[in-house]
Amino acid sequence: MIRQAAKQVVCGISGGVDSAVAALLLKKKGFHVTGAFMRNWDTKDEFGECRADKDLEDAKLVCSHLHIPLHEVNFVKEYWNEVFTPFLENYQKAWTPNPDILCNKYIKFDAFFDHAINNLGADYVATGHYARSSYGEYMENYNKESGAKLLRALDDWKDQTFFLSQINQRALQKTIFPLGDIPKEFVKQIAHSAGLSKIAEKKESMGICFIGKRKFKNFIAEYIPPKPGQFVDVDTKQVLAEHKGIHNYTLGQRISCPGLKFPYYVVEKDAKTQEILVAAGTNHPALFTTTVFTDCAHWIHSPPRLLLQDQMLDCQMRFQHVHPLTDCTLTLCGNNCLIINIAQPMRAITPGQYAVFYLGDECLGSAQIMQTGATLYTLGHREQVNNLPGFT
Repeated sequence: MIRQAAKQVVCGISGGVDSAVAALLLKKKGFHVTGAFMRNWDTKDEFGECRADKDLEDAKLVCSHLHIPLHEVNFVKEYWNEVFTPFLENYQKAWTPNPDILCNKYIKFDAFFDHAINNLGADYVATGHYARSSYGEYMENYNKESGAKLLRALDDWKDQTFFLSQINQRALQKTIFPLGDIPKEFVKQIAHSAGLSKIAEKKESMGICFIGKRKFKNFIAEYIPPKPGQFVDVDTKQVLAEHKGIHNYTLGQRISCPGLKFPYYVVEKDAKTQEILVAAGTNHPALFTTTVFTDCAHWIHSPPRLLLQDQMLDCQMRFQHVHPLTDCTLTLCGNNCLIINIAQPMRAITPGQYAVFYLGDECLGSAQIMQTGATLYTLGHREQVNNLPGFT
């Protein structure tokens, strides 16, 4: 039994196996556990179904099986204002947003955190994220003066610190991540052993939660009207075909146009003209760059000492959670903005996404990408690029 055995913990229950096992482990450790289901989206899909309703039924099943109370909390308004509206605005200005990072920042570790502490009497909150805290698996190393650091999960493939890279210190100091030291395969085994086989075998949700099974183009068309434009070959400057709006495409994406001799990929979008520059070949030099400019950086624990001292910091970064970590140098600019110089060219770095920074196992924080520097193509390279981070 640990020192915090009598503490009240509100655990976010999504209806999936990860949050179910997180709640189970907390209960076994002696915490008083309350489940909370967050309803962030209530619009039905084209089949007349609301995914949140189905997830709520699974959340009820989990909490009933574990003999813990379940509260449903509604953050639909907050989600619309803080996550979905910026999502649409970013697409309209030719950016590609990351709603999962914004959801964690504004909903799970802000609105939900405050609700759990202030209204549900929580001493701590917990989630099924694959991440670790310097405070320990169950707050055994808690030290308010030192502050909490966000650390990568033991299961590197499932590590979700990328999506937590905008979490605030106030929430992190009272958040428990029970799955941080457990591989995903063992999590499913724990669920089976506990009699939660239905939840363990539930298909894992992928992609953006509010889109569900729909094709992205069909979904986005409900909110952003079509704005026709042209696909233009970056090499020949010839018009290849027409499209129905830049919001349907992201950098690095293959376009689907009949009659083209080669596969073409998006390398640049213009929100004013609706023109999309495309290049032949997935490894065209117009897709690669080594420089990135960001907005104001968010530091989870505190600004890195060396960055403040030398105005520069060598660390690692990624801008997609599935990419390997890549060496880079951060240069501090005005208003805590950054210039990132990457050790090797990376493919399809996209404005609107987040550059997430690491030193060893620690996730330092992140910054939204505003624009990229010159591509290899702009710098005069004409050869195809191979075997580099972000190359597919």
